[in-house]
Amino acid sequence: MVETRRDRLRAATVLEITQTARRLLVDQGQEAMTLRAIAREMGMTAPALYRYFDSHSELLAKVVGDIFNDLTDDMRDAIAAVPPGDLSGRTLTACRTFRRWGLAHPREYALLFGTPTPALDVEHDDFASACGLRFAWTFLALFVELWERRPFPILEDGDIAESLRGQLERFRASMGFALPLGAALVYLQCWVRLHGNVSLEVMGHLDFALDDPEPLFELLLSEMSASVGLVYGPPE
Repeated sequence: MVETRRDRLRAATVLEITQTARRLLVDQGQEAMTLRAIAREMGMTAPALYRYFDSHSELLAKVVGDIFNDLTDDMRDAIAAVPPGDLSGRTLTACRTFRRWGLAHPREYALLFGTPTPALDVEHDDFASACGLRFAWTFLALFVELWERRPFPILEDGDIAESLRGQLERFRASMGFALPLGAALVYLQCWVRLHGNVSLEVMGHLDFALDDPEPLFELLLSEMSASVGLVYGPPE
């Protein structure tokens, strides 16, 4: 189908709206990202925005998805720069890029990972969810490759608490991977540690003890690497 001039103008306006919303987020925080404020920045009326987005929730979903894609693209570009056979280097690069991106984009990171966004309801979060899954699979694909190439010690299914085992089964089914439950548990444990460390640093909650949290982060990476059989190497 040939794209018409009207289609191009609409796409350009949608892009300007989302870019304006993101600029307000970065400059003033999530609360400033209102339809009224966006319209004022663009020289439009708030009702005019409804020709492009049905609701604030739909716009928020688009912004969240775009930010997830930017983060994922940065991580995948960094991973692609590491030789394919260097699984340890690729995994460490993914973790370090995630941290660097968060520190460089604290308000965008907070929107994605800080607290739930109540305005993002189920009706409009399909795009945001798809982009979030694309991000998640960036880490998960590395982990699955690691397990397939060099399986590491894990708990047997029967050694995992029944209440946790059922949740891991649902998680595995929802993501569509074939890892044993014990490996899925290790993946979640690694993600919780990585996300927790980066979030505390990005939100400034390590400032009470550390003025340079990077050595703590690198210690975390070395410990996680040892737990799954990766070879830790310091950043270049």
